[in-house]
Amino acid sequence: MAEAHGGPEVVRVAEVRGGSEVLRVAVAPGGSEAVVAAAPGGPEAARAAGVPDGAAAIGAAQPTAPARSFTIHALTGPLQEASVTLRADAVLLATGGYEKVLPFPGWTLPGVVTAGGAQAMLKGGLVVSGRRAVVAGTGPLLLPVATGLAAAGVDVAALVESADPRRLARRAGALAAQPGKVAEGARYAVQLLRHRVKSLTRHTVVEAHGSERLTAVTVAALDDDGRVRTGTERRIACDTLAVGHGMLPHTDLAESLGCRVDGLVVHVDGEQRTDVPGVWAAGETTGIGGSTLSLAEGHIAGQSIAARLNGREPDPREWAAAADSRTRTREFFAAIDTVYAPPAHWTDQVTDDTVVCRCEEVTGGAIREAVGQLGAGDVRTVKLLTRAGMGWCQGRICEPAVAGLAGCEQSAARRLLARPVPLGVLAHAGEPDDD
Repeated sequence: MAEAHGGPEVVRVAEVRGGSEVLRVAVAPGGSEAVVAAAPGGPEAARAAGVPDGAAAIGAAQPTAPARSFTIHALTGPLQEASVTLRADAVLLATGGYEKVLPFPGWTLPGVVTAGGAQAMLKGGLVVSGRRAVVAGTGPLLLPVATGLAAAGVDVAALVESADPRRLARRAGALAAQPGKVAEGARYAVQLLRHRVKSLTRHTVVEAHGSERLTAVTVAALDDDGRVRTGTERRIACDTLAVGHGMLPHTDLAESLGCRVDGLVVHVDGEQRTDVPGVWAAGETTGIGGSTLSLAEGHIAGQSIAARLNGREPDPREWAAAADSRTRTREFFAAIDTVYAPPAHWTDQVTDDTVVCRCEEVTGGAIREAVGQLGAGDVRTVKLLTRAGMGWCQGRICEPAVAGLAGCEQSAARRLLARPVPLGVLAHAGEPDDD
């Protein structure tokens, strides 16, 4: 299964000069209202220095005497095979999120991709993985994926949503505060009708079929408890399945710095500061909320960083509009999260021979044995007994599934490295030319 996720890929280091001040920032793709907001010369100075619109800052500093300094090790280049070391007086973590993957029989077949992966292929070069697709899972992301595929000429056989969107009516207050989002959803609905895409709500994919690649999927209706209703199964021919179950925050760098993480999100205050002095966080790492929330949080963080690095107390009036947007957007996505959630009993569809951890080829049966016969009660113990999560992705992909099968809550995992790093980079770490 292909998947797309965000992360701290450093593209360039820019210096923004304004008078005697210097703002040194590490620029990464993903969004950086913070860089623009914190630039001493304002947006024009930031852009003149080469900071692109829509970039995400992961580090910032200026040459006043720092109370605490940071060293940031990062990968650069399209293949992320070169390293760069940055030093900063303040760090803004804008590391984004990645897709939540839940396994089911046949999910490892070629032709099965995540919803975000399908969207990334479309945006990256109008590439589609097949001619007939099913889009499935849960969440608002399924709408642009289905309409995008249809607009690209793909025959979208069905949009399979496990939730019941009608439940959004109970959250009318939060929806009314975001009329733009409601209008956007309505536009997607019109496009689905125009392309004659069949919508199956309160349905889920129970199996993907094929020998060498995907040829069909079986979907079924769900009851009020989130269990598959026997006798409702139907088979849909397709060569592409784009499936998604929401997003998870990237918290690896925050964990390595010792920041407080509440559940799966980095804890921040009203200025987007973490509990570690000199470290701010913004965007999906503090909670999934889309680009609008990320831009608002980035603006607030940038203003706060600029003020505090210059030795003055930030004035919240400078970001009052952004704070209001942040509040309304958080309320909106909190309402969305109560409606769009994976089926409560999705683990029932994971058979004992279904691969759960692709890196180490650990099956659902092996995980159930570790829990039922060997007494494992958490993800770490399952990992030690089965190797689930010890591979290339270090559990980023399989951890939600392992937690679900083990019957425990998923928590932020502490990892030594935030991204896979080539051995050559590690071998040369600390050498003079690494700076």
